[in-house]
Amino acid sequence: MNSKNHIQPIKSRKDYRLALDELYQLMDAPLDSDDYNSAEILSILIEKYEEEHFPIESPDPIEAIKYLMEENDLNQTQLGEIIGGRSKASLILNRKRALSITMIRSLNERLKIPFEVLMKEYPLAIYWATILVAFFYDSDFFQRF
Repeated sequence: MNSKNHIQPIKSRKDYRLALDELYQLMDAPLDSDDYNSAEILSILIEKYEEEHFPIESPDPIEAIKYLMEENDLNQTQLGEIIGGRSKASLILNRKRALSITMIRSLNERLKIPFEVLMKEYPLAIYWATILVAFFYDSDFFQRF
């Protein structure tokens, strides 16, 4: 791909690499020049190709919270003030409790975490005690008493 040539759709990795090389060469083009316009079109084509071929999944809600806590220098107590208590913060961070709608709203408002990230399903920790109780309950163990 060359800015002097007709700009083509990006259909393969080879086209993608050529488009990146061409864009790199056009980075310092003066505003409102043909090269600048070509760079703008190339960047749109490259972005479309990347969205289709290199999708980025939204992060796990708990990992997003931990990341933003670190970025904002927040501790568990401060997170607790946002979501309703230090013990709730501990349960959430240790994946022993799911986020509630109220917590999601607070996290979105205070930490600016997008709703679509916070609403994503994530695995909770499994307690062995819960598994054992379920096992004994299903086996009629508690019926004997």
